[in-house]
Amino acid sequence: MRHWIVALLTVCATSAAAQQMEMDSTPRPQGPPMSASTSLALPMTRDGSGTGWNPDASTMYGWMYHAKHWMYMVHGSVYLRYTAQDAFHEGAHGGAQWDAPNWIMGMAQRRVGEKGLLHFNLMISADRLTEGGAGYPLLFQTGESWHGKPLIDRQHPHDLFAEASASYAYTINKDQDLFVYVGYPGEPALGPVTFMHRPSAFFDPDAPIGHHWQDATHITFGVATLGYRLDDWKLEVSNFTGREPDENRYNFDKPRMDSYSARLSFAPSERYTFQVSEGYIKSPELLEPDINVWRTTASAQAAFDRLDLSLVWGMNKDEREDPDQSILAEAAYRVRDWAWYTRYEWVQKTGDELQQPPAIYSIQALTLGLNKELFHTGELAWALGGQTTLNLPDQRLRATYGNLPIAGEVFLQVRPRLMRMGHKKVKAAKTPVQPAKSRMDMDMKM
Repeated sequence: MRHWIVALLTVCATSAAAQQMEMDSTPRPQGPPMSASTSLALPMTRDGSGTGWNPDASTMYGWMYHAKHWMYMVHGSVYLRYTAQDAFHEGAHGGAQWDAPNWIMGMAQRRVGEKGLLHFNLMISADRLTEGGAGYPLLFQTGESWHGKPLIDRQHPHDLFAEASASYAYTINKDQDLFVYVGYPGEPALGPVTFMHRPSAFFDPDAPIGHHWQDATHITFGVATLGYRLDDWKLEVSNFTGREPDENRYNFDKPRMDSYSARLSFAPSERYTFQVSEGYIKSPELLEPDINVWRTTASAQAAFDRLDLSLVWGMNKDEREDPDQSILAEAAYRVRDWAWYTRYEWVQKTGDELQQPPAIYSIQALTLGLNKELFHTGELAWALGGQTTLNLPDQRLRATYGNLPIAGEVFLQVRPRLMRMGHKKVKAAKTPVQPAKSRMDMDMKM
């Protein structure tokens, strides 16, 4: 009951903030749209998580308003849900729980002179209250700990402060930018756009089971990134803290700045983005402080009028074992108030991670989900959703997990309303810098 009270208070506070923001912004002219956080020459839909890129044509749920010199935007999601892992009790690793995964993010930016851009991000999550210290049940999920024991078949809660970052970008011309990004916490240039910020995953309450092979560095206590964009290409390097967040989800962990990464991104058109990245992560796990990891990732994202797609590959390598890999494919298809979504994963996990005999185990999972928007209150949309996941364990795991453990969940998603965006070429401006490659109509969906 305590979890539900906190979840409802979170929703009410979000709703009140949305209504207040709507009242504050109503008298003001709309003004130009926000630009991307790291370039005055790119649209805000390019922003994913940290400094990662989504396609310009990506779906976006949020609300924004303008002050005299500042532009603001808020987006997020709360899932009030019941989840049952291994719902038919095929094995001994399932679990069921009422909970409410959630996050909310605010952004603010202003120009500094003709070519400078100052941008701030603040993202918070009440997961620790709405899920508990051990997070929520999720078959085959691994990573982080609770009460000094590794979390297995559970997704850890996120920290209260998931991002507090600042960036400054200098636009040399419409094809070139230099930028610096710092976060405490923040996200280094390593991996794809984090799952909760990918349009293809927006309707799914669950983290991928390959999360710690792909985008687990999205909450890092100490990040500094330097980047350069040349037309459709972007190169970034980061210095960051390798240790994942500790069990105290309310504090700010010690910045160590002992790890590094590099990422190359490419956006050939408004519909596609690609990235490859590699990083050295020093001592990521609290319970295995002597183990360091090399992580390599590659990903592709696509955005069409009603369809968002993602394909992600990630690999971890440490000193003890051969590399273990993961593959993820996601899709979300929207028709009016309906959304169909799916996620397929193939992940290799070690016996150490699953507390099984030494080996590398291959796991597959297929999720199918449906989401129906019901009504609006102010700038918030309320949607009813449900999904089922078919898990196919490695043959050697079936004695304890079962042959085909099935998970299911139903939820009420509270989110900002869909932002309607039209992508049109911008005519050449008299100023040295064009505001964006595409002009966006920020009218909300009615």
